Amino acid sequence: MPTALIFHSKLGPNPPPDELDVLDEAKYFRDGLATLGYEVHQFDFENDLDRNIDQINLMQADFVVNLVETINADGRLIHIAPAFFEHHAIPFTGCPSEAIYVTSNKLLSKKIMQLAGIKTPAFSINPDELKSRFSGQQFLLKSLWEHASFGMDEHNPVFIGNAEIIAESLTEKNKQHNTYFAEEYIEGREFNVSVIAGKNGPMVLPIAEIKFINYPDAKPKIVGYRAKWDEASFEYKNTVRHFVDETAEPDLCGRIRKICLQCWKEFSLKGYVRVDFRMDVNGQLYVLEINANPCISADSGFVAAATVQGLSQAEIVNLIINDLSGSNEK
Repeated sequence: MPTALIFHSKLGPNPPPDELDVLDEAKYFRDGLATLGYEVHQFDFENDLDRNIDQINLMQADFVVNLVETINADGRLIHIAPAFFEHHAIPFTGCPSEAIYVTSNKLLSKKIMQLAGIKTPAFSINPDELKSRFSGQQFLLKSLWEHASFGMDEHNPVFIGNAEIIAESLTEKNKQHNTYFAEEYIEGREFNVSVIAGKNGPMVLPIAEIKFINYPDAKPKIVGYRAKWDEASFEYKNTVRHFVDETAEPDLCGRIRKICLQCWKEFSLKGYVRVDFRMDVNGQLYVLEINANPCISADSGFVAAATVQGLSQAEIVNLIINDLSGSNEK
């Protein structure tokens, strides 16, 4: 029987919901692989790298499912696990280490987008530049390395405001452990678009739009931490996923699909990714970020889009394991 080994982030005591979610992702892969006839083993990815390779050899795994999102709860180490698999020429799911690194470092990914002609909101990590170049414009504070909603509490007034206010917040935030930067706030529609490796190249799945229902006019329409992880919050209950009718908006959907495929090529992506967009009032599309190896739990946006496409759980997993990284990366 073929064998797969799932490695995921090691959780600390009392992990928050965004870290616990990796166990739901592991279950999704485990069940899908079992349906395909695989024997599946599941382990924490340890700081002791020799112990990880011992587990792979002991289980005689044919490939690894890489669900390592953090090491020591730090997102800036996310590329270590895929680099380790590449060093040992072990095939693994999802994007290679270089793609993981450049998409996880949001400033680096934005610079690459600009070089490739892909629009992205203005950004800065320098408070003085923020005040001098973007005076009066609305900006958000975002974590440089962690997922986009990290630290973005919708009830905290210091994470969004004009450039002068955000410059002060940026100075204070960057005295702490996590590094933050400022990103221009684009008022308009938000799209989360999933892409999976198909039999004939990347396949853009049905385009999801996040609708902000019952939001007061003055409330920023942002998918922050409460909207993503706090099921009891107003933000969670009133941000609703909706799939765009592509027959009604063919030009918009065509432009989104073209940009997604350009991102796949420019960043050498593999397996499964999600590209997040905002569209301003003039119809300009901006890529907020590229999520290599996005959340793939049963209730995730990625699985919802794949289901609308008509893919079963086993088919989703099978497409991903047919586009493994690693064996040619050494």
